[in-house]
Amino acid sequence: MTLRASLLRERENPNLSVDSRAEQFCQAAREFEDKGEYEDARLVLSHYWQGIGERPNVTGLQPGASGEVLLRAGVLTGIIGSKNQITDAQERAKDLISESLAVFESCNYKKKISEAQIELALCYWRTGENDEARDLLKAALSQLESDCELKAKAGLRLAIVELEKTDYDEALSILADFDPLFQKINSQTLKGSYYITRGNVLEKLWETETRPEYIDRALLDYTAASYHFEQAEHRSYLANVENNLGLLYLTVSRCEDAHTHLDHARRVLVSLKDVISVAVVDETRACVFLKQGNLVEAERVARAAVRVLEDGGRHGILAEALITYGRALARLEKYGAALFAFRRAVDLSEQNGNSRQAAEASLAAFREIGEHLVVAERGQFLSGRALVEDKLTMEREVIRLALEQSEGHITQAARNLGMSWQALSYALSTRHKELLNVRKPVRHRKQKR
Repeated sequence: MTLRASLLRERENPNLSVDSRAEQFCQAAREFEDKGEYEDARLVLSHYWQGIGERPNVTGLQPGASGEVLLRAGVLTGIIGSKNQITDAQERAKDLISESLAVFESCNYKKKISEAQIELALCYWRTGENDEARDLLKAALSQLESDCELKAKAGLRLAIVELEKTDYDEALSILADFDPLFQKINSQTLKGSYYITRGNVLEKLWETETRPEYIDRALLDYTAASYHFEQAEHRSYLANVENNLGLLYLTVSRCEDAHTHLDHARRVLVSLKDVISVAVVDETRACVFLKQGNLVEAERVARAAVRVLEDGGRHGILAEALITYGRALARLEKYGAALFAFRRAVDLSEQNGNSRQAAEASLAAFREIGEHLVVAERGQFLSGRALVEDKLTMEREVIRLALEQSEGHITQAARNLGMSWQALSYALSTRHKELLNVRKPVRHRKQKR
C-alpha cells in the first residue's frame, strides 16, 4: 500500500478528532512537498481542498486546524500554479496564506505567524515583488528567537531575494550568517537548497569579480546540494542542480560538459512536466549555443524559452531570457526584434527594482546593436527617430543605469561599461550633461607646494 493510500485510509480512524485528523493530513502534505511530490500533496488534502480555484472546506475545524488547512492549500496553490502557469495562481495563493496568517494572529500562534509570513514572501518573490518579500522575511526572523528549521528557511529565502535583486555580496553575507544553523538542522531538502543557493551566488560573484576560487567553491556546493537532494528524493531540485552545473561549465567555456548536464536536467524536468523549469534550462542552453557560435539554434531555443516564460509570472527569469534572445537576434542581424527584446528586458527589470539587470540589458543592447539602430529590416526602420537621436537615447540610458548602479562613482561606472574614465567624462560633459547630477562630485587634489 502506498503512503498516500494508507493516509487516506487513516482518515477513517474513529480515534482521531476532527482537528487532529486535519492536522495529520496537513503534515503528510508537507512531507510530500519536501520531496517535490506536489500532486500527491494535493490529493492528501482532497477531503478539505479540491484544488486551485476552490476554497478549502474548513467547516467544523477549530482555528488552529483551520489555519493549517488554509496555509497548506495556499502553499500548494503557489507551487502548482507556478509550475503549470495558472493565471492568477499567485494572487490566489496570497489570499489563502494571508487568511491563514490572520487566523494565526488572532490566536497569537507566533511560530505559525512566522511560517505563514515566510510562505507568503515566496509568493511575492514569484511575482517579482522583492521588497514586499524582504519585509515579510525580516518580520518573520524578528519573531523567531530560537534556532529551528523555520528560521533557516527564512534566512535562505532572504538570501534568494537578495540574489534576485543581484546584491550578491549581501546574499553571501546572509548565507554565511546562517551557515552554523544549516549545519545543525535535519531537513535534507533545506540543506540542499542552502548549498545550491550559495553556489548560485558564488557563480554570479565569479562573473563580476573573476576570482578563480569562487568557481571551485561553487562546484563543491553544487556537489553537496546533489547529495542532499538525493537523500531527500527530490527529483526536480536535483534537476536544478544539473542546470546550475551547466551554467558553471558555460562560464569556464566547457560547452560540451555544459550540454551533458543540461540534457540530464531537461530529461528529468520533462518527465515531471515542469514547463517553467524546462524553459530555464533552455535559456541556459541558448547561452551555450551563443558561446559556440551556433546562432540559429541559440535564437530558436531562446525564443521557445521566452514564449513559455511570458505566461509564467517570473519577471526576473523572463528578463534574463529576453537578454539572451536579444543577443541571438542581434548576431543574426535581426536588429529590430533584438531592440524590442532588450527594451522589454529593461522594462521588466525596472518593474522588479532590479537596476543591475536593467543595466545589463541596456549594456547588451548598446554593445550588440549600437551601430545598427536604424538598419532597415524588411523595409522598416527600427524606430521613427533619427539615427543620432536613437543612438544618443540608448547611450544615455546605459550611462544612467551604470552611474546609478555604481552610486555615482564614475570610475566604477566606466569599468562596468567597458570604457575609459576619460571617454565617459567626455560623454557626460558634451552629449549627456543632464546626467552630471547623477555622478559624484569631482574631488580636486590639493597641489603640493
